[in-house]
Amino acid sequence: MPGMKPGPDSIGIVAISHGCTGVAARACGLVGLEPTRVAELLKDRPSWFRDCRAVDVLNVLPTANGGTIELLYMQLYAPTTLAPARDFWLLRYTSVLEDGSLVVCERSLKNTQNGPSMPAVQHFVRAEMLPSGYLIRPCEGGGSIIHIVDHMDLEPWRVPEVLRPLYESSTVLAQKTTMAALRQLRQIAQEVSQSNVTGWGRRPAALRALSQRLSRGFNEALNGFTDEGWSMMGNDGMDDVTILVNSSPDKLMGLNLSFANGFPSVSNAVLCAKASMLLQNVPPAILLRFLREHRSEWADSSIDAYSAAAVKVGPCSLPGSRVGGFGGQVILPLAHTIEHEEFLEVIKLEGVAHSPEDAIMPRDVFLLQLCSGMDENAVGTCAELIFAPIDASFADDAPLLPSGFRIIPLDSGKEASSPNRTLDLASALEIGPTGNKASNDYSGNSGCMRSVMTIAFEFAFESHMQEHVASMARQYVRSIISSVQRVALALSPSHLSSHAGLRTPLGTPEAQTLARWICQSYRLYMGVELLKSGSEGSETILKTLWHHSDAIMCCSLKAGLDMLETTLVALQDITLEKIFDDHGRKTLCTEFPQIMQQGFACLQGGICLSSMGRPVSYERAVAWKVLNEEENAHCICFMFINWSFV
Repeated sequence: MPGMKPGPDSIGIVAISHGCTGVAARACGLVGLEPTRVAELLKDRPSWFRDCRAVDVLNVLPTANGGTIELLYMQLYAPTTLAPARDFWLLRYTSVLEDGSLVVCERSLKNTQNGPSMPAVQHFVRAEMLPSGYLIRPCEGGGSIIHIVDHMDLEPWRVPEVLRPLYESSTVLAQKTTMAALRQLRQIAQEVSQSNVTGWGRRPAALRALSQRLSRGFNEALNGFTDEGWSMMGNDGMDDVTILVNSSPDKLMGLNLSFANGFPSVSNAVLCAKASMLLQNVPPAILLRFLREHRSEWADSSIDAYSAAAVKVGPCSLPGSRVGGFGGQVILPLAHTIEHEEFLEVIKLEGVAHSPEDAIMPRDVFLLQLCSGMDENAVGTCAELIFAPIDASFADDAPLLPSGFRIIPLDSGKEASSPNRTLDLASALEIGPTGNKASNDYSGNSGCMRSVMTIAFEFAFESHMQEHVASMARQYVRSIISSVQRVALALSPSHLSSHAGLRTPLGTPEAQTLARWICQSYRLYMGVELLKSGSEGSETILKTLWHHSDAIMCCSLKAGLDMLETTLVALQDITLEKIFDDHGRKTLCTEFPQIMQQGFACLQGGICLSSMGRPVSYERAVAWKVLNEEENAHCICFMFINWSFV
């Protein structure tokens, strides 16, 4: 490939090209699947490439050596409302080599040498795929070695100048296409080898299908293609929020599945309100994490309740004045990809009023949520938070009406590294995804960071209330934009200090007080210091405790969150019974009186479980009573020593 040598940059095992026509990336990896299975999975591009809307095989011709030549038409979603979608006309050649290797080659079909002229398609920009494909070699003993080459010209001059880095960056291509292909192969290989049941009794393939439905539904709403029944409404004098309406039978068929008290749902149309905004100096991963874990900062509980009721039951009233509110948010993990790039969760919003009549006894609302791109250190990664109301029964064929956020860094074309910092507005504590270690230093690169956020929210409604719902949706999305701007300003390093060396305050006063109580109580009962000497001052104690190598669980410090594969917000729903196995629970019941009377107990090593169901072994554990200033028992703290995943 032109431009791939000498010495291209790389992301892991993926090499990134510079200086060639278009954008290009290549990779070589080992997967535990047979070559024919690998080729079958990679050819099914919509199953692993979330930006791929469809691949239609229009003609298949056999070749003399037993291969095939296929004529394909492929469409890709636009990632944001500010750019049009892309499409391709392709030839794909598949052949088996003498050594058993499979070759799959793809390239765009051009109108040259009297070839067919492929007509332009409305709402799509014709892009070009330069010679790309896969070489899949069988390994002795099973599995395959796969070489991937991706090379495209995405016509960057057809998008606004501010977005061109997205279409001129090989890093973006590598993240969205090349790495996504490898991730899908590794995920399926693991599922084949384990074939276990994960969260809520679902098999991995079923959970993967749900995450794909969420992603596809969000892309459909964001793009609003006319061939799917979407039509644009006039604006209200401002063009900041675009309103689309869809009343096609295909769109509604999946929504009117549920019945309440014998009455069918009366929603007969879907409205989408969408908008895009540019952000400065805010790492997408940081902003996404805040939106995920502090929903009450930007969401309206009455609209969440309306959305949940409109999809599942009817009739339902429009949200008016706020009736009731969130009693709390609980994140219930379902599944994650092997590399923890993507999380599928159920969000339980406790005590939300569906209608004024529910204000006395508000009901819980459940959201199925897909979260990706929370790694601050991944270059050029798009961050997404996509959710849809679901019924508490959570059937596999549950109707989904996805809404959410997509935050795309615009400086990835410069291959600039993301700032390595975490700031949580609620606690200023590090509550990143498992395994991501962030410092509290501000990066000098943060001053030039730009990103584009796209917001799309869908609402089911009765057609005669279209104007009312449209007005509500505009107002709601505008309020969310205002909230995001406020949060983004607070997260911006320029807002906090003009000096890059300034550190964030670590923890709330309550967290610092609790850390001091933990250390004082440990010294009282065990006769030794929990932390090394030199930790003085509440903030320093909390920071040292937070980064302790053993898993200390009380105010849930970092190692404890890593061990349980959870976050500070989700931890509130994890009880001791869920952490320990049967032997551990019996031991705890036996030792609990001693902890309360003597103040501490030492527990033998054993096995406990993370929130994702993974077994964690520990060498031994110590439990002690934490006393407050009045020397009353405040809580019990556990320390798991030398823990590791089994």
